[in-house]
Amino acid sequence: MSRQSYIRAELVQLPLFLLLFGIGALSMLVPAVHGVIVRDLDAARAFFYAGLLGGVVFLMLAVVLSGGRTEQTALGPLLSLFSAFILLPVFFAIPFVEALPTTRFLNAYVEMVSALTTTGATLFHDPERLSGTLHLWRAQVGWMGGLLMWVAASAILAPLHLGGFEVTAQAEPGRRDSALSSRAATIDPRQRLLRAFTAFFPIYAGLTLLLWLLLLFGGEVTLVALCHAMSVMATSGISPIGGVQESGVGVTGEAVMVLFMLFALSRLTFSKDTVTATQGGLMTDPEFRIGIFVVIAVPILIFARHFLGAFDVAAMEQLSDAGYALWGSIFTVMSFLTTTGFVSEHWAAAQDWSGLGTPGLILLGLSLIGGGVATTAGGVKLLRVFALYQNGTREMERLVHPSSVSGAGAVGRRLQSNGAFIAWIFFMLFAISLAGITLAFTLTGSTFEQAIVLSVASLSTTGPLTEYGADAPIRLIELTAMAKGILCAAMVLGRLETLAIIALLTPDLWRS
Repeated sequence: MSRQSYIRAELVQLPLFLLLFGIGALSMLVPAVHGVIVRDLDAARAFFYAGLLGGVVFLMLAVVLSGGRTEQTALGPLLSLFSAFILLPVFFAIPFVEALPTTRFLNAYVEMVSALTTTGATLFHDPERLSGTLHLWRAQVGWMGGLLMWVAASAILAPLHLGGFEVTAQAEPGRRDSALSSRAATIDPRQRLLRAFTAFFPIYAGLTLLLWLLLLFGGEVTLVALCHAMSVMATSGISPIGGVQESGVGVTGEAVMVLFMLFALSRLTFSKDTVTATQGGLMTDPEFRIGIFVVIAVPILIFARHFLGAFDVAAMEQLSDAGYALWGSIFTVMSFLTTTGFVSEHWAAAQDWSGLGTPGLILLGLSLIGGGVATTAGGVKLLRVFALYQNGTREMERLVHPSSVSGAGAVGRRLQSNGAFIAWIFFMLFAISLAGITLAFTLTGSTFEQAIVLSVASLSTTGPLTEYGADAPIRLIELTAMAKGILCAAMVLGRLETLAIIALLTPDLWRS
């Protein structure tokens, strides 16, 4: 065995959390180099020293643990993933607070949890308070969080039938198929993670690079284009200038972003490693079809409402305003459906055109639906919505023809027999979580409207809802320490989902 192969084999045997810690330490070199280039030397030193310290700690622990061989159970990777979302932001917040000494460590920790879970809610509503290096770090952490979910969906959640896969799997959520358990037991979960990472990293990085170049060609500033490209791919909605509406990329730039947001509607847009509901290609995938339907239908309804309002105020002469209003609705609906949270620069055009406001409840509902299973998007997920829709149509058919045989078609037959039931259980768990977190926020002093928006934003990982979901933006930095802790817990819960947390608490899974 060559030396490189030996080192690679030793790294694979390390715990997943330690590997993520080492990757995080290495990634700090990127903002450190950026700080040197833009002459932000304080931030450069903070990230370089933190990355160096993290690298030393990683090497010391790697040397200590490399001699042993621990058997990895089904719970190990899931527990490491859960620990990563809680503990890694502590490490990521160290250089952040060192580069921004005017804030508290708690604020930096909340910011990093928000970025790593791809929520994108920010405590710093004034973008100028943060340097370009810190903005790059926020977007980079969100980008790494999106990549982590791409890999974890294939290597961790899919074998345990969690994260939406429970709708199509024959085994119970949190357990492997009995028919495949013997074969799966021979595959080390860490080997599965390595294969998934080597398969998806080039795709993820290549798409991000392509979007960055397209935005640059559209006239965007280099750093802003990079942050927006990473945020679109990770669906984090992080922006160094306060949003896409401030960048001035125009309809062309927003159209390019919409094309890349399609990757958050269905995993079949970039991979077929985890077949969820169909093997007939992208156009027969129920998630993709439902997503496209929502992106078309909701803007038309919004446009029709504003069209009637404009007709009443005799504003029909300005057809160009009507076109911009329609496009603003399409982009914003697509963005919030994929839980990205970017708002079009023409989103306010419809309101100015007709004089009618667009209620934030629409954005809340879109974020709750969410994107596709095993993508970077959050929310309830389109596959679960499809399972409930199909079950509802079947029940209505039985009202007319009680003795009829189901004609769900090839796509529907690939859902397991209890798929709708499991999807309904998830909806109930999601609703209970939403109610509990809303109650917790109200106990910390938030109003009911603020508590609802904060709960939906955190559970659906759509942070920009705090800006556009309520009548007035919610200033997260003004929340109490207890409310910030609840926000962090809700963001982790929304990223991993309730079923995964329950699986971690199952005694049988600990003994597997």
